[in-house]
Parts: sequence; C-alpha cells; structure tokens
Amino acid sequence: MTLRMSKGKFEGLNTCANEHGCIAALAVDHRQNLLQAIATARGAEATAHDMQAFKAVVAKVLSPYASAILLDPEYSLMHDPQKKQGKDPQAQQPLVTPSQHSQKGYNSGKQNAPGVFALGMSAHIAPDKAIMLAYEKSSYDNGTGDRLPDLLPEWSVRRLVEAGARAIKILLYYNPFDKERINVIKQAYVERIGAECIALDMPFFLEPLVYDNAIGDEKGLEFAKKKPLYVARTMEEFSQPRYGVDVLKVELPINPLFVAQTRAFAGGQAAYTRQEALMHLRKTADATKLPFIYLSAGINNEVFCEMLELAAEAGAKFAGVLCGRATWQQGIQVYAREGVKALEYWLAEHGAQNIQALNRVLTTHASAWWDTYGGKGNIEIT
Repeated sequence: MTLRMSKGKFEGLNTCANEHGCIAALAVDHRQNLLQAIATARGAEATAHDMQAFKAVVAKVLSPYASAILLDPEYSLMHDPQKKQGKDPQAQQPLVTPSQHSQKGYNSGKQNAPGVFALGMSAHIAPDKAIMLAYEKSSYDNGTGDRLPDLLPEWSVRRLVEAGARAIKILLYYNPFDKERINVIKQAYVERIGAECIALDMPFFLEPLVYDNAIGDEKGLEFAKKKPLYVARTMEEFSQPRYGVDVLKVELPINPLFVAQTRAFAGGQAAYTRQEALMHLRKTADATKLPFIYLSAGINNEVFCEMLELAAEAGAKFAGVLCGRATWQQGIQVYAREGVKALEYWLAEHGAQNIQALNRVLTTHASAWWDTYGGKGNIEIT
C-alpha cells in the first residue's frame, strides 16, 4: 500500500538523514543534566557560558560526522550572557526575534539558518547538516510525581521553524500503566504538538522515556525486568495517526547492564538471557509502524554499539540513532578541569573515534527511514 506524505515532512526527514536514508544524528540538546554534570566535575558552579562553550565545541568537532544535529533554543539560540553589559550574568537573550527571520523555504535543503545562528552556533556547525530543535522544557512538574511536561513558553513550532529547524523534537516521560487522567493529559499534549507540526509541514520526532514511580529506579533490576513491556506499549500508543508523530526516538527496551552473555553485562543477577533480550528487541520493534531510532541514554559508546548490533541480530529495523552522551560525555570532565581547548583536543581524538565507530555500526546494520514504508518509491508526496 502506498503511503501519502506531505512534501515538507518528506524533505525534512531526508535532510535529517544521510544519503542512505539513515538518521545518524548528534544530540546536544541537554540542559539541566549537562549543567549539573559540569558543576559536579568542576566541584564549583557551572554557568550558561559553560553550556554555550561546551555545546559549541561539540558541534564544531562532531557535527561533520553526523547527518543532523539536535540543539535546544535556550542555549544554542542565545547570545553569550556574560558579554551583556549591566545584565544578570545568568540572563539569556535571543539572538534575534524569531519573526525577524524569513518564513520562506522551511525545508529548502540542509543549509542551516544563518539569520538566527550567526551569533550563536552556525560558525560551529558543518554547513550541510540539518538542525533539529527541542521544544520542551528540560524539567517537568514534579509536584505530584506525575512528570507532567511543559513547553518552552517563548517558542512555538512556527518560531522554531523560523529559527532554522528542519525537525522538531519533544521528550515525554510516560508510564503506559499510569492513572488515566495523567495519561490523557500527556496524550493531548502530544496531539497539540503533532497538530502544530502538521500545520507547519515539519517532521515531528517524539522521545518517550518510560518510568513507573511504583517500581522506582529506572536503572535498577526490577524496572529492567518490566521495561520491555513499558517501551512496547508506549511505542504502540504513540504510533497512532492521531498524534502526528513521524519518527519515534526510543530507549533500548532492555537495560544492557542486566543482559547475560554480553560484554555489557555488569555481573550479578541478570534480568534477561541473551535470547530473551533478542526477543524483547524484536517485539518492541514490531510494536510500531513508524520509523524509529535509538537513543543512547548515557551508556558508553562501546556498550551502545554492542546493543545496536544485538538489535540488528534480533531483526529490529531501526532507522538510525539520535545519540549524544555516548559520543561526548567523557569530555565533560576534560572541559570542567582544563577548559575549551582541552575539550576540543579530546573530541578531535576520542569523540571523533566514538562517533565514527557508531557510524560504522549504522552503515552495516541500520535501515533507511523510508524502508519502514516499503521503500522510497512507495511514498506518494502530496
């Protein structure tokens, strides 16, 4: 059956992918967790200037190896706050008002948008790389423990597109077995964003992260045992057309530390045998009819590559990755202790090796995003 897809979404997905249709994207949209990591490594406060400096160097060194780069508006579209005279050093000001940028040609190729990025990140991003922008706040409403999401109040999909976005990304914490009232709120939230993206003809990448407060630690053994079911149910839910999602950016349905008979296994009690892990990877892949890509969730690059190879062995037709920390997280210590130049040297050697190793795995094992629909020729552009 032929799939009908709008021209903007089709072109947007292609700009985020490499020439083979694989999404090999670099994530640098981290905010509170990165700020805290720099502060912890330094043993002193980290600032907005640190965030901008770190992100700029990562973008400069690693974006040439990626098909696209995911950024956040809060730090990546801002002036250096420490250079503003007479202002709070933590204040952040937009480079330009989004409406100042032309609305012409939203998906007219991979060239990034110099109007907005000229004073921020554009000098650091390889010019043929698509820019994806995060739309959500980096934290959630934790007053009741329900992890309710919120959007950046100064932004809309239209404004992100005007700022140069070629795709929109939303992170959502989701428990498929939570109270109906809570999940209805989260589902309606995704529906609204999906409708915005449809109106602007912009690809929508949804990143659902599963949890369950009743079980507790998402990195622990007990949650690891339940995680495959939670990931599968969540992928199934947000694959429905009503949400307008184009690509699911998903967690591995298994915790690598608890997979027996793998290099990643930490020892002790396992949550799954190797064969069970293969089954979970296969079943979660079968839970969606959308293209899906994996995120690294902070595991190291060697482990992430091993898990991608395991997914391929399971027959999971993943369309690539949107990966950040697996490639650059060890550079946080270098930056915090030795500064920008040391980080640049570290990334040029070790970060580049990490992302190139990941790309080799993708070349061998990932599918084109359009293969989900039976091939590019099976997509009718409307």
